[in-house]
Amino acid sequence: MNESMNPSEINAMNRSFSILDRRRRALIENEETSELKDVVKKIREYSISHLEELQKIAIKKLQDNGIEVFIAEDSKEALNTIYNIIGTEKLVAKSKSNTAGEIGLLDFLENKGVEVLETDLGDRIVQFTPQRMSSHPIGPASHLTMEAIAKIVSKKFNQNVKSEPREIQDIVRKNVLEELSKCKVGITGANSLAAEDGSLIMVHNEGNITLVSMLDTHIIIVGIDKLVKTIEEAISVVKLETIYASGKTAPAYINVISSPSKTADIEQIHLNDMYGASRVVVVLLDNGRSKALKDCPECLLCIGCGSCVVSCPIYNVLGYEFGYRRHLGGRGVVFSRFVKDKKICLQSGLYTCTLCGHCTIECPLEIRINYLIEELRRESVDSDICSEVHRKIADRIKDTGSPFL
Repeated sequence: MNESMNPSEINAMNRSFSILDRRRRALIENEETSELKDVVKKIREYSISHLEELQKIAIKKLQDNGIEVFIAEDSKEALNTIYNIIGTEKLVAKSKSNTAGEIGLLDFLENKGVEVLETDLGDRIVQFTPQRMSSHPIGPASHLTMEAIAKIVSKKFNQNVKSEPREIQDIVRKNVLEELSKCKVGITGANSLAAEDGSLIMVHNEGNITLVSMLDTHIIIVGIDKLVKTIEEAISVVKLETIYASGKTAPAYINVISSPSKTADIEQIHLNDMYGASRVVVVLLDNGRSKALKDCPECLLCIGCGSCVVSCPIYNVLGYEFGYRRHLGGRGVVFSRFVKDKKICLQSGLYTCTLCGHCTIECPLEIRINYLIEELRRESVDSDICSEVHRKIADRIKDTGSPFL
């Protein structure tokens, strides 16, 4: 079970969500977006139904491009692989990555004596908080007011920081850039992996992914569910994600990583190690996705836009308590069944969902989260872990007329 938000954090998050929703509403409801939704849905459905085939193609093409590939069956294997690649380095830079959050990368590396520099502004602020929990896929600090952020930053840097966005940004940016200059290893996620091109596509607005990817070694952790066929398809996916996530038609930056840094400007002789990374490593993560492919392929269609949590009445009351790590809301609950197990799924909020279907209505791919949760509830009824929960719910109904606390 995640930590609980306090009322002020819930209010701050809902204000942020309200602003975000107004900004994106006009784009969501226009004809061009409707057409893009149809295109992306077909792309994702094809990708998920051909996942094993695309994975084989991707591995070969990535390796042909000079990118090292490691297959991680679970989070433990992914964490140990990343730690071994980092080697003797004691400070690494990281960009925002829900997949890294899924496997608990930050805590794992810190327990190993490796300091992690979060380069995304929201993630860096959240890193300074005791809970270190994110409230939205692209807005990790949505639950924190400006005044709260100013206090957090003031305490971290032992100086008086005003409740003013520019001042907060400048102080955190200065710190990140100073620490980044000491890093040789950068870790990012990827929004899509284009199998036939052997290319990884990343979107961002701050420019930090570009900086992180330019370090000597660039580690990219990506779930196998992010596979598509081509760069063109990947761009369509991330464009739709951007519209639904931020209310913009395109992000400030789209990075395409297809190989280590190289040049052929001297008689077309290929040389590596020009300006960017001399070593690019992809950690291709399964971590229950193959099981989901067999039992619940629909939950793998997700493009990570966060529309479901913005519209969810339960998430708007409970925040990140409803979901599993960086996989938030009802979809996170469903995903936790395959990433972890039935017990974690139950603890993440399996019986918290009202089954209202707002998430499905707002989802660009119309993933039927309420239906999937109902199926998992049916499964849980047959398991021992659920009997005690059901007894308590039955007692509440008898005593108070309501299943809720």
